Amino acid sequence: MTDKPVIYQVFTRLFGNDTTTNRPNGDRSQNGCGTMAAFTAKALGEIRQLGATHIWYTGVIEHATQTDYSAYGIERDHPAIVKGKAGSAYAIKDYYDIDPDLATSVPARMKEFENLVTRTHRAGLKVIIDFVPNHVARTYHSDACPEGIAHLGAGDDTTLCFSPQNNFYYYPGQAFTADFDLYAGQQQPYVEQPARATGNDVFSPHAGSNDWYETVKLNYGVDYANGRSTHFDPVPSTWEKMLGILQFWAGKGIDGFRCDMAEMVPSEFWGWAIPKVKAAHPDIVFIAEIYGPDAYRRYIHEGHFDYLYDKVGLYDTLRAVTVGLANAESITSCWQAVDDIRPHMLSFLENHDEQRIASDFFAGDAERGRAPMLVAATISTGPVMIYFGQELGERGMDAEGFSGRDGRTTIFDYWTVDAVSRWRNKGKFDGRKLTPQEVDLQKFYSTLLNLCSSEAAIREGDFYDLMYVNPYSDRFNSHRQYAYLRRSGKEVILFVANFDNSEAAVAINIPAHVFELYGLKPTSKVKATDLLTGQTHTIAFSPETPVSIDVPALNGVALKMKLK
Repeated sequence: MTDKPVIYQVFTRLFGNDTTTNRPNGDRSQNGCGTMAAFTAKALGEIRQLGATHIWYTGVIEHATQTDYSAYGIERDHPAIVKGKAGSAYAIKDYYDIDPDLATSVPARMKEFENLVTRTHRAGLKVIIDFVPNHVARTYHSDACPEGIAHLGAGDDTTLCFSPQNNFYYYPGQAFTADFDLYAGQQQPYVEQPARATGNDVFSPHAGSNDWYETVKLNYGVDYANGRSTHFDPVPSTWEKMLGILQFWAGKGIDGFRCDMAEMVPSEFWGWAIPKVKAAHPDIVFIAEIYGPDAYRRYIHEGHFDYLYDKVGLYDTLRAVTVGLANAESITSCWQAVDDIRPHMLSFLENHDEQRIASDFFAGDAERGRAPMLVAATISTGPVMIYFGQELGERGMDAEGFSGRDGRTTIFDYWTVDAVSRWRNKGKFDGRKLTPQEVDLQKFYSTLLNLCSSEAAIREGDFYDLMYVNPYSDRFNSHRQYAYLRRSGKEVILFVANFDNSEAAVAINIPAHVFELYGLKPTSKVKATDLLTGQTHTIAFSPETPVSIDVPALNGVALKMKLK
């Protein structure tokens, strides 16, 4: 059996926080913080029952923060170069440590993480964590680095702008400057001399408020000042150090890495490092956050990534169809563009970077996420991902502090996510604090995501797009409906997603090619079960008679039938 990964992404420090203060820009003592302990056997069991096969614990590696942990031997960070009171999980401060915010006992934080991995595996879930390879916090300092491992920047020649063996890019004789306050209420400003390049490829001693100013760019042997010339032989120092970090975490028993902004790191590094990690851990998976379609095949074939974000294709298209800015038939071009690598494409509608479906900035209503989620989950054998609270219709419309009212759940602030907190109900997960609408939406997600594992046609079967034989007509609106088949053996599932506000009475043409291609026998009468509702329908499934079915508004059907 081939597994189809179903990934439940959770922002770790927010999941278990039940504090109701929610003061904008509140600190940890005011707004509280969730810890790894919130992921009890009960909590993990609920996530597994939702249909997840993997859980991506976002933000577990130590990052810069305005919270003072100096009592535990962790150097304080200057608030001028920390985004939000809690700090960004993508400004890594120590690649070899667990974020102290997540521990019930800070000195035991690594042991608590190891216990979390064990609990997660016992619940039948696999563990994914972030690997952030492109940049680190400006205040990076590892106090947990294993003996014998050189620190990042140790041995760098800071008199050179670029050297293949430097870990950073420098501006000798120039101090770091910014168009924002480098004091941030402190007696002394943040000082960096010489200045280093900023994480979002700002090759300058100066950073702006819209830059990733809290981070510095790592040097993988690419000289950006000289035409991006590459210097990979001998192997750059950064390559060796980052391989050691990957091997360290793989040794903790995790099952995969989600690699942040992977395309900002040369594919040659990945092609060198990933096989070395997999030699010792053959089943570990690597997921690339990547936005450039021109680089997709290079990062799969040369970089050895298992999965890539399908953001600029499927996500952007589904979002546009959902809000009426594109026609449903445009979904066809998404899979056609990546047809040769489709099993490698990870689909999603929400993550920590994107706006919530129910927010005013996206669809304004969680119900409008059903049809696109049906497509995202079932269009291919590749993995599908949801973001915690998506299944409850979390709106993400809070103004938490550094993160304003932007339709996203903050990754910078201490906060409580309302829908998730009510679902948890202090660890009881009894549903008492959820609305009927939230319960129904969660049931939809659970049904859909579990189908990804239980149905062979979805998990590992063939895909057949029906749009070319179903143009716009009075019985099928190709602007608002999308139809396709998934097949395994003699089992066929007919999917129709309806993005329209009204129920649609559709008639779906099935071409003769389907029967010829798969060796199926047409039938004038067959029982078909809608896997989303359990209702049974008697339909014709042949080239002569269209399949007539009523498809609910903002939803879909998944008609499973067994043919001869």
